Amino acid sequence: MSLYTPPSFAGGDRAAALRLIADRPFATLVTGVDGEEPHITHLPLLHDGEQLSGHMARANPHWRCFERGQTVAIFHGPHAYVSPRWYETPAGHVPTWNYAVVHVAGRPVLLEAEDARRTIGELSARFDPDFTAGARRLDQLLPSIVAFRMPIARLDAKFKMNQNRSSADRDGVIAALAASAVESDREVADWMRHHD
Repeated sequence: MSLYTPPSFAGGDRAAALRLIADRPFATLVTGVDGEEPHITHLPLLHDGEQLSGHMARANPHWRCFERGQTVAIFHGPHAYVSPRWYETPAGHVPTWNYAVVHVAGRPVLLEAEDARRTIGELSARFDPDFTAGARRLDQLLPSIVAFRMPIARLDAKFKMNQNRSSADRDGVIAALAASAVESDREVADWMRHHD
């Protein structure tokens, strides 16, 4: 599974890609096995060193194909519609979409009970630090959960933020998005200001 990335949009800043993963950990996990329909699960994944970690319901058949397929975790950053009206010469352009996305490829490895317990604890600490399930409740939940780690074999980032346009065009897009009432539009404007 590859990500089409023209050179002007290649996210060569690994630190920015990892920040995107940390800031927006809700991912789309896709595993493709030759001749089968891909398995797709939406779930939070935490980045730690050179791996991602997470868990899913044991009833979800997705985890059963980890060893047989190719898995990619897709993390979506800020994104927004871009109107040609915001360019210096609108008639010469078409509507488009600015966005940041990171794809992480790897082969997930299932975790034993103790590591699964730790992974669930890390997810709870990140998203709900005041919640404590207690050891007994966690022991009751573990049989219904499959926890895994996914070593990062490849990380591809695409930051499509009008880098292929003139400074005047970029400034026009930034101004329009920054003035928007939509929060995600303003996030794209901020991204464009800080990433070339």
